[in-house]
Amino acid sequence: MNVHDSERIAGSLDAAGYIPAQEGSDPDLVVFNTCAVRENADNKLYGHLSFLAPTKKSRPEMQIAIGGCLAQKDQGTILKKAPYVDVVFGTHNVGSLPTLLERARIEKSSQIEIKEALEHFPSTLPSRRHSAFSAWVSVSVGCNNTCTFCIVPALRGREKDRLATDILAEVRALVADGVTEVTLLGQNVNAYGVDFGDRTAFANLLRECGKVDGLERIRFMSPHPRDFTDDVIEAMAETPNVMPHLHMPLQSGSDRILQSMRRSYRTDRYRGIIDKVRAAMPHSTITTDIIVGFPGETEADFQATMDICTDLRFLAAYTFQYSKRPGTPAAEMPDQIPADVVAERYTRLHEHLNAVSQSVNQDVVGSVAEILVTDVEGDRASGKSRDFRLVHCDATADLRPGDIAEIRITSAKPHFVLSTGEPISVRRTRGGDAFEARKKEAESTGVMLGIPTLKSVPAK
Repeated sequence: MNVHDSERIAGSLDAAGYIPAQEGSDPDLVVFNTCAVRENADNKLYGHLSFLAPTKKSRPEMQIAIGGCLAQKDQGTILKKAPYVDVVFGTHNVGSLPTLLERARIEKSSQIEIKEALEHFPSTLPSRRHSAFSAWVSVSVGCNNTCTFCIVPALRGREKDRLATDILAEVRALVADGVTEVTLLGQNVNAYGVDFGDRTAFANLLRECGKVDGLERIRFMSPHPRDFTDDVIEAMAETPNVMPHLHMPLQSGSDRILQSMRRSYRTDRYRGIIDKVRAAMPHSTITTDIIVGFPGETEADFQATMDICTDLRFLAAYTFQYSKRPGTPAAEMPDQIPADVVAERYTRLHEHLNAVSQSVNQDVVGSVAEILVTDVEGDRASGKSRDFRLVHCDATADLRPGDIAEIRITSAKPHFVLSTGEPISVRRTRGGDAFEARKKEAESTGVMLGIPTLKSVPAK
């Protein structure tokens, strides 16, 4: 969701006449779009600001802007720690940045504007997409859950849903622009429809997106087990361009810890959803999020998490060491786990998950996979399979990002699978055409942003 917001911030700056700084040049503007889920994000921001302080002193005309969740949270702190910041803006007014920058220049003073309610859905703002052929589409913003570890609802507000007609209009416009893959975004995406009182709204939305001509792939993230319904599974299974992959956060394999997290489901509910998904789509894959070291977590609780990872055979799990967030109930809980214990459990879980992922990937060695090519460099290419595996393969001379290729998987690693030999087949798509057009634009202007294969763009 932050990547999506960043694309909209860049798009708003484009529309206001800004041009991305060329490689090696000194920028006139640096924008930080921040996260507040973990403490490490705070530390990174203030570290970056300290690094920029000498540059700002020598070039006072250079502007620095800070937006996103950390700006929403620390609106009264940022200028105290870094008074040379020009603009602070929040999660609900990303489109205001050009106006705030202009005001800061004219008034020669720092500007803070933190809106408490959403002005525009991010997807309604101009965009500079990182990919020519893949795009994010917001279906909702905010969250109505009250997980004890999470500060996001306090920063992004209660859930607000977009009209399906607006979402579908955006999807069609993206496809007309060459996009072949869309990911539907929401803090709790399968609760979509809460504003309308329609529990079938998300399943219906998936089916309607599936009817958009030219849309090759539909993904979504992240659903919540509490709101996951059978009609969503049916829509996934019956809509060919909805991908057979589900990312659904687990957070812990211990029912006691789930209750303390206020996650409103237990492991039997989670297991039941996965069983139904795999029954409807036998070749589907599951990825998840897990927090290690939540307050009160015992060795037995941690072992329960290890066990469920073994049983459910996740393709991948995004694991996090618990981070105390001021203002959340978990931050005030007793039995905070010592940092060395958390780190040791995190390492153990990471190693265990690597073994599980290796086994899951080994299962498909010898099979044929269809990949959407995302990167080509020399004689090597990379892409994502329909079931979300990262695939590295040999590239033909004319293979382009945005193409659809069929490859045979020849070996497996924990985080990717490999294919040696030429692709079985390659299908040109409008996404590949869009990439070529974007690449030519970048070569003629020197602007690198938006071309995912160029080394000057940091890996996401």
